[in-house]
Amino acid sequence: MTTTAPPVTPVRRRVAVAGVRHAAGRVLAVLARSAAVFAPVFLVATFVTFALRSLSGLSPARVQLGEEATPEAIERVEAQWGLDRPFLTQYGDWFTSVLHGDLGTSWVNGADISTLIGLGLGVSLSVATFALIIGVFAGFLLGTVAALRRTTVIDRTITGFVTVISVMPAFVVGIVLVSVLAVGLGLFPSAGYVPAEQGAGAWLAHITLPALALSFDVVADVARQLRSSLVGAYQENYVTGAVVRGLSPRRIFFTHVLRNALGPTLATLGQKFPALVGASVVTEWIFGLQGFGRFANDSAQAGDVPAVQGVLVVSIALVVSFNLVVNLVLAHVTPASRRGV
Repeated sequence: MTTTAPPVTPVRRRVAVAGVRHAAGRVLAVLARSAAVFAPVFLVATFVTFALRSLSGLSPARVQLGEEATPEAIERVEAQWGLDRPFLTQYGDWFTSVLHGDLGTSWVNGADISTLIGLGLGVSLSVATFALIIGVFAGFLLGTVAALRRTTVIDRTITGFVTVISVMPAFVVGIVLVSVLAVGLGLFPSAGYVPAEQGAGAWLAHITLPALALSFDVVADVARQLRSSLVGAYQENYVTGAVVRGLSPRRIFFTHVLRNALGPTLATLGQKFPALVGASVVTEWIFGLQGFGRFANDSAQAGDVPAVQGVLVVSIALVVSFNLVVNLVLAHVTPASRRGV
């Protein structure tokens, strides 16, 4: 015997359309609020970034010709780079190029900075993304278990564990991981990087140890924030009301407690991902990775101001983009954010 689905009535269709429009309106409202905040921040941050050249006193002539360069030679080289024009004119041209994805040319080797950053950013984003996944998964598990078993031995053990790993520097963790898992047991490569296009297995094997080294801080922050938020949510009146109505503990946790406790944890993640990309320079040295952080360090030591400016612009864009994603997720997941709280 076959059954047919009930026909879609005009009322149901209108309700579905209204739901879609409401969701789209909510997303657009979040995008508008975020743009109103992030656009001025990006503009001011890029202006300060560009002003670094004037504040640093560095010049492409000094980098290319050395400290013994004559004033005439310095003037000639700076004119070639357009540095003899008014400051605001230089900034306007540079900012316009940035909006088109052109971050300029390196003072050191004349290479395209966008290309150089793109090569290193792929490595760092791979490691940072995997570190974030490890940190979110492990932190979510530990924080949830600690909250559900609060004031017990399990809660105290987890709290002590995340406190210990939160104060362990990434370079120390990296050295230990290389010594034990790479050199001692031979489970992972000790250094190097393989792009994902050359094999997912090799790519994953090369980024696992650096990602683990970077993930400890994320695990600790997510676990502590989630535990605190869950414990606070369980003390709210709506949980008491749900218990009185006879809802199951599982439904109370997933429908009421977890969704209301996710907000602070997601806000914490908004700060973590860009920090993972930017703070990976030491880890990249340990694991022999030519990543974004190492490129930034080499550029700063060489006095390559356009490259440093490009690194800062990309870092700003990462912060803005990731926080925008977090705001969209918050608007979808947490009830308070939907109400504009």
